Amino acid sequence: MPGPVKLGDIAARLGARVIGGAETLIEQVASLEHAGPRHLAFYSGPRYRAQLAATRAGAVILAPQAEAATKLPRLVADNPHACFAKAAQLLNPVAPPSTGVHASAQVHSAAGVAPSACIEAGAVVGAGAVVGERAWIGAGCYVGEGATIGADSHLHPHAVVYGGCRLGARVIVHAGAVIGADGFGLANEDGRWVKVPQIGRVLIGDDVEIGANTTIDRGALDDTVIEEGVKLDNQIQIGHNCRIGAHTAMAGCVGVAGSAVIGRHCTFGAAAMILGHLSICDGVRVSAGTLISRSIHKPGTYTGIFPFDENAAWLRNAALLRRLSELAARVGELEKTRGKRNKRHG
Repeated sequence: MPGPVKLGDIAARLGARVIGGAETLIEQVASLEHAGPRHLAFYSGPRYRAQLAATRAGAVILAPQAEAATKLPRLVADNPHACFAKAAQLLNPVAPPSTGVHASAQVHSAAGVAPSACIEAGAVVGAGAVVGERAWIGAGCYVGEGATIGADSHLHPHAVVYGGCRLGARVIVHAGAVIGADGFGLANEDGRWVKVPQIGRVLIGDDVEIGANTTIDRGALDDTVIEEGVKLDNQIQIGHNCRIGAHTAMAGCVGVAGSAVIGRHCTFGAAAMILGHLSICDGVRVSAGTLISRSIHKPGTYTGIFPFDENAAWLRNAALLRRLSELAARVGELEKTRGKRNKRHG
C-alpha cells in the first residue's frame, strides 16, 4: 500500500469529480458498513441508503444522480463501480516479483526465459517454451514444451499450461487452473470408447484472467480460443474447440461444452450451462443456473430454470412452455370476444 493519499489526488488520477474535503487522507478502500475515517467506500444505490447514512467512511464514491445523498467528502463518477475498482488498484498495487530462476525450478536448456521474468520454487518449464518479459511463474507451476507465456503474465502456484498453448500479455492464471488438457474426444466402437487424440492448442489473448481450478481444454483438431479481455471465474469448464469472444465474463461453475462459439461482451451467471456446437451472438446476458440448449442470435437477457423429467416428457413440456405466452394471449383474446358477446345478449 503506498500510504495515505489525498482524496483530491485520487480524483485527479481517476478522472473523477471531488466534492468537499479534497485534503482528506485515504489509506484503503472498505465497505460502507465497516469503513473508518481513512477509508474510501462505494455507494451503489438506494438499497444501501441506510448504510450510507451510518457510515464512518472518510469519503464515498457515487454516481452524479446520488451526489446529494451524503454530506461526506465524495468522488462523483459516471461509472462509480469502475472508479472504485481503479481506486482499489491504486491503493493496493501488486508488488513486483524478484527476477531470476529459483534454484529448485527446472528450466529446460532449450526454453527461452526473459531475464526480467521470475520462475519460483519447484516450477517446471519445458523445452522450447517461451516465458516473456516480467512474466511471473509461481511455485510448482508447469509450463509445457513449446508453450508461450506472454509479457507481464502471472501464473499463480500450481497452475498448469500444457505444451503448445499460448498465453498473451498480462494474463492472470490462478492456482490449480489447467490450460490445454485433452478435450472429451471419444468414439464408440462396439460399446467401448476409443480416444480421439486432441491435437489442437489453447490460444489465450491479452488481459485475460482465469480463476482457480478452471479448466480450458485444447482443441481436437482446431484450436480453442479465448479472446482478449475475457474474465473467467473459479471452477469453470471450457470444452475443446470453443471460442469465447473478447471481454466476455463468466461467473463460477459455468460449463461450456465443446465447439460452442460465444460472442463478445457477453455475461454468464454462476452455474449457467451452454451445450456444444451452439452459437451465441455478441451482447448476450445469461442468468445464473440457466441451460442454453439452442443458439442465440439476438442480444438480450436469457433466463430459464426447468425441473428435470424423463426426456420425452421434458421435451413435450418444454415445447408447450415456449408457447405459453402465445397461448395466454390467445386465451385473453377469446375472453374479450366472449365478454363482448355476453354484453350484446345480456
